[in-house]
Amino acid sequence: MKRIIAILLFSLASSAHALPDCPSAESARWHNCFGTYTFASGSKYVGEYKDDKRNGQGTYTYANGDKYVGEYKDGKSHGQGTYTYGQNPFAGDQYVGEWKDDKQHGQGTYTYANGENYIGDHKDAKRTGLGTYAYVNGDKYVGEFKDDNYHGQGTYTYANGTKESGYWMNGEYVPDICEGMGLRKGTSGFEQCVLKLIDKI
Repeated sequence: MKRIIAILLFSLASSAHALPDCPSAESARWHNCFGTYTFASGSKYVGEYKDDKRNGQGTYTYANGDKYVGEYKDGKSHGQGTYTYGQNPFAGDQYVGEWKDDKQHGQGTYTYANGENYIGDHKDAKRTGLGTYAYVNGDKYVGEFKDDNYHGQGTYTYANGTKESGYWMNGEYVPDICEGMGLRKGTSGFEQCVLKLIDKI
């Protein structure tokens, strides 16, 4: 992760020297230039511009202390980037990975302030696809996600070594859902319940 951040910072520094400074006149068009813009809210962007929009490498520091360092396209976070949260409720959280249209989208690592982390696929700022979620207590889930929930095939390994492998639906282990309905393992009703739920996943 440190290597990715170093590459992003190096790229930003290198590109800053490659482009001319943006014009100082307020009415001038900012195109293929490097500039600094401070918003009325107190947020600030330092980086590359094209067609009067953030395009290329840049750093956006929000008034609340959040910061994004990475790539932009048409004024939105798009490509590789690092977002560090600076205020509650996410103080200390950090995401390093791919972005699309200002949302976490693609491969990335989300590290939480409490030490937990997720490494894997994201779609529209949610854990969706294949990934690994590691908990502070030593528990770990490896498998499929959908909309931030375990969903599909996966294995949950508890810190004591116990494993639950199979199918998950909306964050719940499928056999546990069927047991919650009052069905007992080993019965035909239980097996039918599991198969029906798997078909819906």
